[in-house]
Amino acid sequence: MRKLNIFSYILFIISTILILYALIFNPMDWIVYLIAIIFIPLFILSFGFITMAKAKKEDEEERVKEPFIGY
Repeated sequence: MRKLNIFSYILFIISTILILYALIFNPMDWIVYLIAIIFIPLFILSFGFITMAKAKKEDEEERVKEPFIGY
């Protein structure tokens, strides 16, 4: 779980940097489309993983006993 959290932070940072690059430096159109198609969904996905990985105090013990089954 720790590796997924670190990987999510890395994806989040890379996606943020590339999205800001496309907004600030105005690169060629195909680069903007590539960033929009790939890195905006990765930004949202990694942000979702980061927020899902944080457990509430009362849920921490339950998460250790049960594997994540999705909800």
